[in-house]
Amino acid sequence: MLIKGMTLFLVAMAVLAMFGKLRMPGIKPPRRVTRRCARCGRPKIGRGPCPCEGKGRG
Repeated sequence: MLIKGMTLFLVAMAVLAMFGKLRMPGIKPPRRVTRRCARCGRPKIGRGPCPCEGKGRG
């Protein structure tokens, strides 16, 4: 009985997912905009300068 319930639940979830795709096909998740260093191209984390701009590196 538990197996039948789980199977029914999974089938219902699959049907909901298919209807959701048909209803909103153009909606995509937003892309995260990351700031990159102009000198080396690495993603910048935090507010400080990139490590490549530090003391004599690069």
